[in-house]
Amino acid sequence: VTVSLYTMTKSSAILFILLFSLLFKLEEMRVTLLLVVLLIAGGLFMFTYKSTQFNAQGFVLVLCASFLGGIRWTLTQILMQKAELGLQNPIDIMFHLQPLMFLGLLPLFAVFEGLPLSISEKLFRFHEAGMLFSLVGKLFLGGILAFGLGFSEFLLVSRTSSLTLSIAGIFKEICILFLATHLLGDRLSLLNWLGFAVCLLGISLHVVLKAMNSKGDCFKSLSLSLSDPDLQLLLRHPQQAEEEEEVVETPQQH
Repeated sequence: VTVSLYTMTKSSAILFILLFSLLFKLEEMRVTLLLVVLLIAGGLFMFTYKSTQFNAQGFVLVLCASFLGGIRWTLTQILMQKAELGLQNPIDIMFHLQPLMFLGLLPLFAVFEGLPLSISEKLFRFHEAGMLFSLVGKLFLGGILAFGLGFSEFLLVSRTSSLTLSIAGIFKEICILFLATHLLGDRLSLLNWLGFAVCLLGISLHVVLKAMNSKGDCFKSLSLSLSDPDLQLLLRHPQQAEEEEEVVETPQQH
């Protein structure tokens, strides 16, 4: 599967995430939300139009991965945003989920990469210690980067939503496509560039709407806190508070 076909199919995860978010009532059905998703999906389709070599097997595999990814991140959001579970911290969720993910990938690793790795001269049958240390260092660096990526993804889901994570991932895929067209020499038509602009428009619209909603939530929480009687008493002018106390005490003295 070419880069553009893989990117277009993989980015369909945003549609599955939106579907499961609506089913699990994590998102409300809003016209602006549908507009953002349609802009991004339509922009990706236009951006990759007539620039792919279709492969049915690869298409089905990537589509299944997008479907499962939609379920995964939606359920992850449910786990991390339920206060009674105590999994709001990304380290906590990684501590519980990463071992299960490791066990799920271990059989695939053993089947597809276990034998070549076990007979490789770079690891188990090495002749030079420097080659072994170099490989172990690269694996260690890759592990640190993977840990940082997982931490940032879980942190983003805990603070925002799985839909926001998907949109951030689509922006990354667009950057990959953009670099691939320059490094691999592919030419983009006017329709492809228009789709690129439409996709960026959808992402920008989502960012603006998120910022407006966050500001509205801040004002709402502030107004609720200001309506607290105890806080209102503290915010009153001291002289006004003394006068009110005198008015209350006067009837009591009579």
